[in-house]
Amino acid sequence: MDDITLLQLLLANLAIFAGAFLQGLAGYGIGTLSAPLLFLISPLFLPGPLILNAVLLTILILWRSRSSLSFRPVRFAIVGDIVGTLLAVVTLALLTARGFELAFGILILLAVILSVVGIQPVLNPRNSVIAGAASGYMGTITAVGGPPIALIYQNEKGPLVRANLSAFFLFASLASAVALFFSGFISTREWWLFATLLPGTLIGFLASGHLVNRIPFGALRPIILGIAAIAGVSAIIKALLP
Repeated sequence: MDDITLLQLLLANLAIFAGAFLQGLAGYGIGTLSAPLLFLISPLFLPGPLILNAVLLTILILWRSRSSLSFRPVRFAIVGDIVGTLLAVVTLALLTARGFELAFGILILLAVILSVVGIQPVLNPRNSVIAGAASGYMGTITAVGGPPIALIYQNEKGPLVRANLSAFFLFASLASAVALFFSGFISTREWWLFATLLPGTLIGFLASGHLVNRIPFGALRPIILGIAAIAGVSAIIKALLP
């Protein structure tokens, strides 16, 4: 497409490879890491193309870790996600292009803050609904829905986290994609961009399978949050500049 150069496509695939690899290790990350990078490369990759790739990635990860799935906590988060997604669609319908950039930056910084403040909510139905709503709202607008739902799973075992988060993100990504499609935010261009990002998603998933129990997520966390914070500030500055 005329709006996207070959260099941007290559950089975008590297960005989504990193996010898919991280999500394969930790259960989330394609939004937290890839979305800020993709925004800096070109806002056209957000939110539709990234969310469509997130749907595919969560299917693959859920299948790989299906034996560790505990669906009961996930269903409460799904209820919250429905509410958050509907609110996000209304928000997107009201935003201008500059308003989207500003909202993107603010929500990205909010995601970073949620990741570093050290809140440790208990995994229970009420908190699952609240986290699901926040994740659905943020995920539909920015494709970064991981931090709210990850907060309530931060003290759980790795296999359970990967399985349950993948089950939640599969529903959440599908709900966001359907809402964006019927709202006119996913059209032919978004499907084309989704297809161009597929290599990065698939290679990232396959690479994570070889290292899923070898690389500690904690070692990568500061880098991920730093990248996200830079992108969030950049989006806010871009929106505020004349």
